[in-house]
Amino acid sequence: MSDNPIVGSEAEDELLSSHNYDGIQEYDNPTPGWWNWLFIATIAFAPFYILWFHSPTEPHNLEAQYDAAYAANMKLKFGDIQMQPTEAELVKYMHDEEWVGVGAATFATHCKQCHGAKGEGIVGSGPNLTDERYINVKKIEDIAKVIQEGAKNGAMPAWGNRLHPNEVVLAAAYVASLRGENLDGKPAEGDEIPPWPEPTEDVESKSGEKSDEQPTAEGEEDSDDNAEQPADK
Repeated sequence: MSDNPIVGSEAEDELLSSHNYDGIQEYDNPTPGWWNWLFIATIAFAPFYILWFHSPTEPHNLEAQYDAAYAANMKLKFGDIQMQPTEAELVKYMHDEEWVGVGAATFATHCKQCHGAKGEGIVGSGPNLTDERYINVKKIEDIAKVIQEGAKNGAMPAWGNRLHPNEVVLAAAYVASLRGENLDGKPAEGDEIPPWPEPTEDVESKSGEKSDEQPTAEGEEDSDDNAEQPADK
């Protein structure tokens, strides 16, 4: 047993710090060793974390992982399909609900920031895509060209190097399908152009608008229907 034990208030006085807040004092205990090592480890780990997850060359964050997974999914989905931004294909896809849905998803991801969630346009930004007037479009395939190459000296960015070619086609088909909805938004701009061509009978049949049975060439009704088809622009 110690010859000079410190007991009672004397022991507490030695452990108390000199700080006093409204009569409240705190013990002058050192920071635990484990806390010091944890702090040092955190400082040492931080540079590696930043370089790994926020590297400008090859980031490994969730956004980069999503982009990689999305690209792989698109490659799988469109693997053997080579869509072309021709008038016939754009008209076909704009009347196919499944493909229009894919185009709508692309639009929602990349285009709504400038053109509005439903294509109604945003004042000071992208034009209204739901009216009958167009700035850089004279025929339906021009929509894909504008998406691919951009327009207005970069005001409309070129997406050809950022989107899969099939995404460009389907986004163009979706934009074409918005025509005539005339949603309230940015006032119409540009020139009014002729309507889009009508889909072929084969496309209508596949989309459920007509039966698989093809009309005969002898009927008067068939002749009238063919006469109503607008000429290709």
